[in-house]
Amino acid sequence: MGGVKIWNEMEVAAEARENGSIEFQSSPLTVDTSLSLSLMTPRVIELCKDLFKKWSKLDDSRFSVETVSGGITNLLLKVTVKEETGNDVSLTVRLYGPNTDYVINRERELQAIKYLSAAGFGAKLLAVFGNGMVQSFINARTLNPLDMRNPKLAAEIAKQLHRFHQVEVPGSKEPQLWNDISKFFEKASALEFDDIEKQKMYETISFKEVQKEVVELKELAGLLNAPLVFAHNDLLSGNIMVNDEQDKLYFIDFEYGSYNYRGYDIGNHFNEYAGYDCDYSLYPNKDEQYHFFRHYLRPEKPKEVSGQELESLYVEANTFMLASHIFWALWALIQAKMSPIDFDYLGYFFLRYNEYKKQKEMYFSLAQSHLSKSGSG
Repeated sequence: MGGVKIWNEMEVAAEARENGSIEFQSSPLTVDTSLSLSLMTPRVIELCKDLFKKWSKLDDSRFSVETVSGGITNLLLKVTVKEETGNDVSLTVRLYGPNTDYVINRERELQAIKYLSAAGFGAKLLAVFGNGMVQSFINARTLNPLDMRNPKLAAEIAKQLHRFHQVEVPGSKEPQLWNDISKFFEKASALEFDDIEKQKMYETISFKEVQKEVVELKELAGLLNAPLVFAHNDLLSGNIMVNDEQDKLYFIDFEYGSYNYRGYDIGNHFNEYAGYDCDYSLYPNKDEQYHFFRHYLRPEKPKEVSGQELESLYVEANTFMLASHIFWALWALIQAKMSPIDFDYLGYFFLRYNEYKKQKEMYFSLAQSHLSKSGSG
């Protein structure tokens, strides 16, 4: 992947300023995500005709709609249109999962997409509608968790992340991690389940203990002075795409994007090596992490990164890795109540929270000894 252009942050900022005001189409129409694809198709075609006037007179038979993937929060559709000219044009229609607004700030997401897309990230935003958005189609495959460990891809992800973290998005520069955790905590600790088994499981959670953990972790992480960046916050394999022929890598799906701590974005990404099955034996070891850090810190000269820089980022990323477990554990509880998707969110809470408890001691003491060595503990 040698030939990928690394953007210069001034270019990125200037370009975002110029393009920040890009206007996109909008429509109040919505598409019911619970419909089967065949019933959804006419609604999607109607939506496309409403949004893109040049297609409004085309016959429905010129449109084809297929499912690309359903994450655990969105449904992605690929719409291909045979234009009068004989050209085939493809778009991605992204339908938000029902009730996802409880955990996702859509306004923040749209604001970010404009600037990230101006800086060359993700698909281009073409339109928004009642419960989703339309973006340009990226011709690439989605990574799977094992791809992320591939040294060549890991280096490329690190370089892209370096560049991503240099994009300036207007609005509040306040890191969102602890705000989001405290909002999630408030919602998650006041739930009630109709299902008796679920309610029983839920009642085994000590929210007092969770709160104590959050306070301790926030205090420790605060001492690390991690740089603030505009972070993706959800760099799992499903949000990274690669076109193998062109050696091009893409980050997609910025719905959790916000200003945040650099170490959080990296630590959260490392947690995702485990995949949805949460097989944490796949968590990257120190050598794999150092390989990633070198390409992240100095994309042009990875060999010149000092041992001190590596150690310092290692402590930062692994402290925030703990915060990522707590964030997604609390998120899962809210989803267990709100999401219609058939996924064991309650079980996911325990997987993430127990992993946090398992790793806590080792990484707390690592951070503490690092801080006392550098004299800021």
